Amino acid sequence: MLEFCGQEQCVLDGNGRIKLSTALLRNFKRYTDGEVVLHCLPEGAIAVYPPHIWKAMRGQESDREAQAANSVVYRRLIRRFGAMSQGAAISNQGRVTIPPSYREYADLVPNSPISVVGCEIGVEIWNPSRWGKESELIHQHVFSKGENEMSIDVSREDS
Repeated sequence: MLEFCGQEQCVLDGNGRIKLSTALLRNFKRYTDGEVVLHCLPEGAIAVYPPHIWKAMRGQESDREAQAANSVVYRRLIRRFGAMSQGAAISNQGRVTIPPSYREYADLVPNSPISVVGCEIGVEIWNPSRWGKESELIHQHVFSKGENEMSIDVSREDS
């Protein structure tokens, strides 16, 4: 069974909540008792991760205190994760509340459609217009990479 894959459309209600599908709820229940971490992504979306995934993303570094003392770049990294993440809970009705500042960050409008996109380690919540642009960037990148690989293969055959 694929975890956290696919795309869904849902509506952000007037209270800033989204209702997760049965399939996504089943995925989250495998890893959590209802607690999740919301994280604002630089691309302008909100990630929803099981806590162990978020911790693993953050826990790769050793000697974090020394790095923070000596590196502006590292302090900015931990600031971004600290300031742009917070815990949340999946309600008994399968809803997650997106805080107002996160909604503003991701341009999520109450009572409007949103895109919920699987990213294998969790889901991302997108304004549909932003998701369309991101999806196109992904397509362009993959196409360009394929073109480059084909060009290399052709040049090897010509040699």
